[in-house]
Amino acid sequence: MRILSRYLVKQHIAPFVFSLAAMTGFMFMNQVARRLPELLGKGLPWTVIVEFLLLMLPFVFAMTISMSVLVAVLHTFGRLTDDSEITAFRASGVSIGQLIRPVLLAASLVAMFAFFFGDQVLPRTNHRLRMLMVDIARQKPTFSLKEHVVNEVQRGKVFLRAASIDQGTYLMRDVTIYRITDQNTTQIVYADSGRMAFDLNQEDLQLILFDGSAHEFDRQDPGLFQRSAYDRYEIRLAGIGREFVRREEDTYYSDRERGICALEQVARESRRDEELAERRAAAAERNGIRGLLGLDTVEPDTVVRTPRRSLYCGILEWLKPDPLEAQEPLRRITARQDSMMADPARVRYAPARPPRQVHVSGMRPRPRMNEARVHRDRARSMKERAERYLVELHKKYAIPAACVVFVLVGVPAALRFRGGGLGMVIGVGLVIFGIYYVCLIVGETLADKRYVSAFVSMWAPNILFSIIGVTALWRYGRQSLAGRGRKVETPA
Repeated sequence: MRILSRYLVKQHIAPFVFSLAAMTGFMFMNQVARRLPELLGKGLPWTVIVEFLLLMLPFVFAMTISMSVLVAVLHTFGRLTDDSEITAFRASGVSIGQLIRPVLLAASLVAMFAFFFGDQVLPRTNHRLRMLMVDIARQKPTFSLKEHVVNEVQRGKVFLRAASIDQGTYLMRDVTIYRITDQNTTQIVYADSGRMAFDLNQEDLQLILFDGSAHEFDRQDPGLFQRSAYDRYEIRLAGIGREFVRREEDTYYSDRERGICALEQVARESRRDEELAERRAAAAERNGIRGLLGLDTVEPDTVVRTPRRSLYCGILEWLKPDPLEAQEPLRRITARQDSMMADPARVRYAPARPPRQVHVSGMRPRPRMNEARVHRDRARSMKERAERYLVELHKKYAIPAACVVFVLVGVPAALRFRGGGLGMVIGVGLVIFGIYYVCLIVGETLADKRYVSAFVSMWAPNILFSIIGVTALWRYGRQSLAGRGRKVETPA
């Protein structure tokens, strides 16, 4: 069995490496073909372009690992079936479970590598890639502007639409600009023509418009509207430069830019805030009734039990070295403070006094009528936030586990559709992986809409495919060797 196990694992190495390199390269070149023309037109340094493309590689690599396992299993067991090696193994008394045992062990090792890669490497590269994309979008936006399309010039603030844009002279015709100046005011500027120019510092963009009108209105009060006509109108946008400027650090991290422990912490805090908001909402409802009865209000219980972290995060926290504590700066001690420290009996502590409640005309203050509703809304938002992060958390576990699941599904598929060669491997592999990927997308959508839990949405494809694979392997193992082999004619 040791010789057979080494033989089976060795037969999987070459197809796995080839499929991993081929699919990663194909998907990576597809991303390069989509992004490269846009990057070259911005006049970026070649080092920035290479860094951008390399930061896209880990995301592609994380997607192709599990699919490469499936392709390797289909190719290897399909070839062993065509060469009648599976028939020889079973005739020697080797069961189908003994055949897939070493393959499952090798797939488990690949799944562990994919798990650590998706937890430690992928979030960091996603964060750096997003920062780099934002920095690239800020530089020289004239090339990326498209005609007859609403283009975002300044993130979330200024949008531009033009019928024609000359990339050489920056001249525009039939221009419409949408500006969100503050939280309530929106300005729409129409112009017959205009041009773009950079200041001498190469960091500010000027939009010079001719022959048009500016409309300004308040989104909260539709009755407030102002219209003005102009011959020349200038708009200056700061922070949009011709030269590439890299930001030092970005403190914002999305769910795809966090590791397992960070996702787990955010989910725990959101669950705690949700429970606390529910208690406050229930207390506000009770206090509303007590206020009508003339009774004193009661405070809700704010002691919330925080769920424990997982064993994996506990081990990482134990392995992480303790950070160095910064030494506090020396402070000047006054003579009075020195005398108090010398004689602690002189220090007096005043007990904390509760805040006074002012009653008008003998009436007790009633709680706000919408206080319970505010807490309910916060509890709902915290629950949605927790579910969103839990979906990403379970995804980091479920996708690496698919390496083992694809072995359970790929072996009976290769035994069933034998004799198809490379076409069978590609066709069956695309069908299985396509169904699995669609199930993941549908599950994530249902979890975001809170139709199903995060665990069910991410683990349902693995559970479903595992049941199908184990059932097919069980049925194949119960079949007799004579029924699976060829018919042999004996001489008369």
